[in-house]
Amino acid sequence: MLRSLFAGISGLRVNQTMLDVTGNNIANANTIGFKSSSTVFQDTLSQMLTTGSAAGAGLGGTNPIQVGLGVQVAATNTNFNQGSNQTTGRPTDMMINGDGMFVIQRGNETTYTRAGAFSWDENGTLVSPGGGRVQGYQTNPDGTLATPLTVADIQLPENYTKPASAGPPPVPATTYDLASYEIGRDGKVTCTFEDGSKQTVAQVVLADFNNPMGLARAGETSFTTTANSGVAELGVSGEGNRGTLSPGSVEMSNVDLAAEFTNLILAQRGFQASSRVITTSDQVLEDLVNIKR
Repeated sequence: MLRSLFAGISGLRVNQTMLDVTGNNIANANTIGFKSSSTVFQDTLSQMLTTGSAAGAGLGGTNPIQVGLGVQVAATNTNFNQGSNQTTGRPTDMMINGDGMFVIQRGNETTYTRAGAFSWDENGTLVSPGGGRVQGYQTNPDGTLATPLTVADIQLPENYTKPASAGPPPVPATTYDLASYEIGRDGKVTCTFEDGSKQTVAQVVLADFNNPMGLARAGETSFTTTANSGVAELGVSGEGNRGTLSPGSVEMSNVDLAAEFTNLILAQRGFQASSRVITTSDQVLEDLVNIKR
């Protein structure tokens, strides 16, 4: 009797977890870069009532008799399938077509995200909505990566100074203000100055993982590494398994509302069935207590 009670309680708990995960998915159906999760159940240990026996003289073998002790949550798997493209027209917004994640520095912590809704702060640093600094490789003015490879904040220069020329005629050093900038599909940030000259100041870094499902959620639609995710393998757009960038667009949530509403029904019915097990066990216990009456 107690086994059925505790099995019913375990069913309530895991189906409540499924409701929690499904509710979080639905709540983030319009969250940029959000990745949905799903719950995986597994049974708990079974109580052995009778062990199996081998066949003997004149007798066949017997199978073990076991009674299960309930259910537990085995995993909550993150779905990293790509979400749909939403065009924003903002030059700082970026979407990754394919694998890869943006690298964000938050103080001393490095996080990774698919949410590419970025903007410039007052210092000209490319940041996420929560203030995390987007990371990139430092480049030479001609767009080639500077050596040794250095990952740093992506920052727009206010101006640049054209060096003096001995002539003839001699030309003094002249400072030109920043006129505009552009982020290309390769992630290179190219600045145009008042004199029409162009300089590439950085290239957006993308990270790839051997096991992205091993990443841990860190809030603000970002993830951190764990022992099972592997280390971040850094690179640039189009390199290795990393996808390409689409400036002026963001990746929407990959939540499938039709599937999530179905999961709601499954979790609700599972919860009801488990509660019915507890109710029935309680009625049987009540009948047992009332036998003497």
